[in-house]
Amino acid sequence: MQMPEPDADIIARRDSIVATLKTMLPATSVVDSAEGRRAYDADGLSAYRQLPLVVVLPETVEQVAAIMKYCHHEGIKIVPRGSGTSLSGGALPLADAVLMAMGKFNRILDIDYDNRCVVTQPGVTNLAITQAVESKGFYYAPDPSSQIACSVGGNVAENSGGVHCLKYGLTTNNLMGVEMVTIEGEILRLGGKHLDAGDYDLLGVMTGSEGLLGVVTEVTLRILQSPATRRAVLVGFDETAAAASAVGDIIAAGIIPAGMEMMDSLAINAAEDFVNAGYPRQASALLIIELDGPEIEVNALIDRVADLVNTAGASSLKISETEEERERFWAGRKAAFPAVGRISPDYLCMDGTIPRRALPDMMIRIASLSQQYGLRVANVFHAGDGNLHPLILFDANQPDELKRAEDFGADILRACVEMGGVLTGEHGVGVEKRDLMPIQFSEDDLKQQQRLKCAFDADHLLNPGKVFPQLHRCAELGRLHVHHGKMPFPELPRF
Repeated sequence: MQMPEPDADIIARRDSIVATLKTMLPATSVVDSAEGRRAYDADGLSAYRQLPLVVVLPETVEQVAAIMKYCHHEGIKIVPRGSGTSLSGGALPLADAVLMAMGKFNRILDIDYDNRCVVTQPGVTNLAITQAVESKGFYYAPDPSSQIACSVGGNVAENSGGVHCLKYGLTTNNLMGVEMVTIEGEILRLGGKHLDAGDYDLLGVMTGSEGLLGVVTEVTLRILQSPATRRAVLVGFDETAAAASAVGDIIAAGIIPAGMEMMDSLAINAAEDFVNAGYPRQASALLIIELDGPEIEVNALIDRVADLVNTAGASSLKISETEEERERFWAGRKAAFPAVGRISPDYLCMDGTIPRRALPDMMIRIASLSQQYGLRVANVFHAGDGNLHPLILFDANQPDELKRAEDFGADILRACVEMGGVLTGEHGVGVEKRDLMPIQFSEDDLKQQQRLKCAFDADHLLNPGKVFPQLHRCAELGRLHVHHGKMPFPELPRF
């Protein structure tokens, strides 16, 4: 993986930069010692590490704006960071960049039940939103597996999803507004408590922009009323292809579960050892299917789902009878990543997305690649929306295993695009998938995306080295426009 060459002049000016930053923030909010900076040298893609130039921990939007304005004026790069749970290297520091960690933006500012929304700072954890409103019968739907740790600002940056995104959508479907700071230090508000904006969808542009366009300092999220009934179904299969086919059968029948997850044998047993969730150890594949809504509707849907999975070849079926049992079913899935971490020194978590009907073919392809590279893989899928999370197991202390794991993962992502899917579902591109972008996008596509980047950050100071395999200077790209040849409307008078 190649990153931009560090700016030697900026590194030489480090002491001066640190001194200036300490005039903008309390001394304790500027981390410049090697020991302190080492705590920020990687994110969830821990195979890559780099000490940042300096770490800043702002507490107010005015401090963020002042830092951004200073860095813009001095040509200093900035890498925004939430909780550091990114699995694509999106928060990987740079040796010549200020790392702006937003952990001190950790307060929920307003809970508005009438408008069914929460206004929060970006450093608040995902799970804390639900915990703040559940006593009134509400919850926040997006629920990544890392929800106990991941921040809502990071969720906006990566457009995170979770096990319930099938029915309730990703972050973008539950985001109503943001306050953001541009690289020039300008404070902007996009959206708000109203459901729809009447202008350009800049909120959509910011969602999933991976810190390349601005720093989010406030988030307005939609909360939902908790369903009257929620029940989960555990379905074991002797063949993974049968489980994959059952996913398509359920959706084709017009049933949209709240969540539908799939795990293979290796993941099932790792999770069961870790959590004791009651999973069928003998199964080759497991589906966890949750239905929610009025009790009479949920019971009817469970009967239909049971018929469909039995027809597909289910070997076992268990339906939750209590809320505690439903939560236990999900506990194993939520803990799948740390559970796999107990059986392997290292792993890479991939994040491609494919059409649901391609799941059986993908399972065969992954098994073949596992044999080819001589590495085990534990499959954990958001099966309902085709979002794959294969965990490739390796030992970084063994020669070439990291390289083999990366090549294995790249082949999985190539297969995703080949089967009609995309490179990422919710983890983002970061550095992990950056050099694979030309597989999905043409050169013209990538240049147009970079024109949008230039409109927000002409000097490429925000999170450089991420997303784009080859960065063009803004002057080389020209303006962001669509050429129609002739003006479609009369020219409007200017005032």
